[in-house]
Amino acid sequence: MQLRAGAALVLVALFLPAAARAQDGPAAPPSPAPAKDGNVDVHLSGEVAAYQDSVAVSVLTPSVGARVENPVSGWGVSGRYLVDVVSAASPDIVSTASPRWNETRHAGNLGVKYKPGDFGVSAGGAASYTPDYLALNANAQLTQDLDEKNWTLVEGYGYGHDVIGRVGTPWSVFSRKLDYHSFTFGASRVLSPSVVVGLFADGIVERGDPSKPYRYIPMFDAATSLKLQPGASVDQVASSRIQARPLEQLPLERERAAVTGRLAWRFSRSTLRLEERLYADTWGLQATTTDMRYFVDLSERVEIWPHVRAHFQNGVSFWERTYVASSALDLPAIRTGDRELSPLSSGGLGGGIRLGLGKPGRVDDFVLQATLDGVYTAFHDALYVKERFAGLFATSVEVAF
Repeated sequence: MQLRAGAALVLVALFLPAAARAQDGPAAPPSPAPAKDGNVDVHLSGEVAAYQDSVAVSVLTPSVGARVENPVSGWGVSGRYLVDVVSAASPDIVSTASPRWNETRHAGNLGVKYKPGDFGVSAGGAASYTPDYLALNANAQLTQDLDEKNWTLVEGYGYGHDVIGRVGTPWSVFSRKLDYHSFTFGASRVLSPSVVVGLFADGIVERGDPSKPYRYIPMFDAATSLKLQPGASVDQVASSRIQARPLEQLPLERERAAVTGRLAWRFSRSTLRLEERLYADTWGLQATTTDMRYFVDLSERVEIWPHVRAHFQNGVSFWERTYVASSALDLPAIRTGDRELSPLSSGGLGGGIRLGLGKPGRVDDFVLQATLDGVYTAFHDALYVKERFAGLFATSVEVAF
């Protein structure tokens, strides 16, 4: 199964470079090393990230990356390859009488940039593969500095094509297509030598069928559906549902929009970074996400930061904890069991440390970094699970030549 939403995406969003279309704020940025008088800088990095939650989902993600750039000339090339090793035995899987399943996802991305002066362009591509899911993406972005670099304008476009299948079944026999176009517009402003603010707008237009070909939706008669409360167990659901158990069916069109505001405030030995994101889509989902990191320079070589995150959302307009049907011939046309589309709230707390171990004057030539976050999610109107605890850890090393 493809873990498109939930544990794997949370892990990627918090710890790994963008290899897919959904991403949250980046991890703690390393301090830029001084340019070597026009020489080419080569950076090699490796990372291992791990995720574990209370609903029996585990993800291990090793990755390697490389970046070659000339800071003076303004060009750069970067790439990353990662492997997601997923193991899951969540209530959704148990409820279909399926055993724990394991999946390996391979993903990679390549990017190039060129910004010799006030105007810059960048482009990239990404691919992700499992035996039942192929995701391809290409994107381009333009940047322009104005007013002696006090203003920076950004605009970008991306196109993605996903193919959804089933393990053991050739795509020529069964497959679904999902295409999307993404747009980004934004601006950042240097208010003072210590304060930078930014406002960015993102839009995504999706066409195709994103329904999960493994997700079966239990159906209930009208009287029984009222008796099942949030968090009802697998046994309660199995003994209460009617015989019909159709596959998930989501709408074939979706438009998404988000507005993100960012603030970076540098103090004498610390930096505060705040981010607020407002989201809405044509499925009726609305969400707000607040993210805060406070970077503290303990010394030239050591930086630490606490991290706080809060997310709140309603459910999609067609969300039902229990879908009602009188028989297999009378099913709701649109139906889902994806808890990530239900009303929920989550909070995260964690932090990280970054060690610059390079030689004096170039401490960032050898960097070790580690982050640890705990996330609590409350599902307010879903079967099987009322709450989820998750832990996320990543450690990385980067070497510059």
